Amino acid sequence: MTTTVLVAGIGNIFLGDDGFGPEVVRRLPPHADPAVRVVDYGIRGMHLAYDLLDGWDALVLIDAVPNRGAPGRVQVLQAEPDNDGAANLDAHAMNPAAVFASVRALGGTLPPTYVIGCQIESVDEGMGLSEPVAAAVDMAVAAVAEVLADLSPLDDPPTPTAARQEE
Repeated sequence: MTTTVLVAGIGNIFLGDDGFGPEVVRRLPPHADPAVRVVDYGIRGMHLAYDLLDGWDALVLIDAVPNRGAPGRVQVLQAEPDNDGAANLDAHAMNPAAVFASVRALGGTLPPTYVIGCQIESVDEGMGLSEPVAAAVDMAVAAVAEVLADLSPLDDPPTPTAARQEE
């Protein structure tokens, strides 16, 4: 059985470390498996919501995260989307909870979702990642490859990898 996986880099490249997801997607090598689609969604939450209606077997989100440790800390987590969230989607913003709620409001079902997140240092206006977040990009690229390997074939959902910290 072929497992279809959507890999989505999300974040605003004009807000410093919030551009982590798009930068990781930019550095991912081309994937040989046509069942894996890699997209830089940036801040296009509506686009991601509509693409999730296509019936993916799994979703891998790559995003900057606040308040989860030292800047540059990369974690792989299994997301537990809130089923009660309201669909309050702004076509020019990216809020994963609003995207998930919109998918449900549009009649879709969310696939198992994994988040590769990196702790931010700053989301001040400006382009470019801070030094610790930039140093974590290669670690996140490796984490994406690891999650994709765990998802193929999707016999059992993968166990989220333990938190990683670049020393």
